[in-house]
Amino acid sequence: MVLSHESNRPGLTTLRRIELETLYGVGEILSRTLDFRHTLREVLRTLDEHAGMSRSLVTVVDPESGDLVVHAVSIDEESERGDIRYQPGEGLLGLILDEKRTIALPRVGDEPRFLNRLGVFDRRLPFIAAPISLAGKLQGVLAVQPNTPDDGLLEERTRFVEMVANLIGHSVRLSLDIEREKKTLVEERDNLRRTVRHQYGFDNIVGRSAAMRRVFDQVRMVSKWNTTVLLRGETGTGKELIANAIHYHSPRSGGPYVRLNCASLPENLLESELFGHEKGAFTGAVTSRQGRFEMADGGTLFLDEIGEISPAFQAKLLRVLQEGELERVGGTRTLKVDVRVIAATHRDLEAAVDAGNFREDLYYRLNVMPIALPALRERLEDVPDLASFLVRRIGETQGRRIALTDAAIRRLSQYGWPGNVRELENCLERAAVMSESGTVDADLIRIDRQREMPAVSTTPWDASATPEAGPPFGNDVEPDERARVVAALEQAGWVQARAARLLGMTPRQIAYRILTLNIEVKKL
Repeated sequence: MVLSHESNRPGLTTLRRIELETLYGVGEILSRTLDFRHTLREVLRTLDEHAGMSRSLVTVVDPESGDLVVHAVSIDEESERGDIRYQPGEGLLGLILDEKRTIALPRVGDEPRFLNRLGVFDRRLPFIAAPISLAGKLQGVLAVQPNTPDDGLLEERTRFVEMVANLIGHSVRLSLDIEREKKTLVEERDNLRRTVRHQYGFDNIVGRSAAMRRVFDQVRMVSKWNTTVLLRGETGTGKELIANAIHYHSPRSGGPYVRLNCASLPENLLESELFGHEKGAFTGAVTSRQGRFEMADGGTLFLDEIGEISPAFQAKLLRVLQEGELERVGGTRTLKVDVRVIAATHRDLEAAVDAGNFREDLYYRLNVMPIALPALRERLEDVPDLASFLVRRIGETQGRRIALTDAAIRRLSQYGWPGNVRELENCLERAAVMSESGTVDADLIRIDRQREMPAVSTTPWDASATPEAGPPFGNDVEPDERARVVAALEQAGWVQARAARLLGMTPRQIAYRILTLNIEVKKL
């Protein structure tokens, strides 16, 4: 019922009926949504339409400063823009902040403390301002103005405004709690994102060899786009670390990152795991379930060991990669997904295509941007840095400091590591367990399954042909290799940079050979 603005004032009975209807409407609005500002505007609109109070505003106490901040105004929403505040004792609203009591004036213009900063109120009309409190604590102020001059029912209207303020109090408290919780969650999310980006950053993927620098350059380029990536390399070369780096440095880093090892599930479960299933699709499907593709919508899906999937499943996967569409197992509804796929395999997919074990069209769909990760034996100059990084991580796990001696590093650098970084880590963890002092020397480096595998290629080294690659060394180092390096150093007056030029090496490569060949550098 809309209050008439005629000159004759309503009777007390009519006023109470109007106020009761208004209170019912306010309670319904406050229980409808948690959008605090929208809710307050709706409450003020209800006071206007049903109770004849078209001029009103709500202020809320800022928990950090203690000031009253305007949150909602009944008319002219443009006036809500900007940070309008009232400090304790400032104006009528600031007086309530100080004294925590209701103020009711038959004519607000007669009060010298009246500020009317927003220009909402009429100085000729009555004014009622009630504290919004909860559990004895002031949360804000509700200020309203009847549309007509004082008609002798100011006290009755004041009690009504106080009841509305009490109802708003519960909503204010709940909304403030939710805002604080959302702010905390946002801060935690941002901190976690920063931590994850740092954890999966390029600086945390150890490798300064030329081969790894090429990999990093490729990763930086491909991370900018939504291109499908195929990571190639032996088991233990760090394919998952590279996939993590691609996602967390891409525009999709804020989206989900979902991983699945395709070799860990049989074909029937793999389809359900990737595409999801509907209730009753098979025995045990008691509820509908999203698949990994749906979970990764808007983000990245990492499919490890993609070369292990069967030819029958390859056709189903191809459709998702081509069309971005899928159906859940047992379902008929087509679902659209926006997913960037990063796949990884240690298999020779080209040979599998030739043998008819891998679909050629799927191979080309996956092989858009191939990145080949070198085996550890192909970048042995990274072994000292890798070993230092791994023992530091092992030491954190054991709660003590682990150190490697130079002799231990030389021994590690002279093995081919067929199991790559994973085998190196296992070897170092075993050595750390066996070290009582925390110092790992060469005698603790025990390789339990030595293979006839050279550290690098056994092809005779030609410095002029491949100066960047450097000469071979390790288990199959040529007998005169050490003598040749020593001769170059002597000719260069033991200046490593000059000796490197004589051998066609870089300064880093000759420094590495001095370390691994156990050459004592003379100081002149």
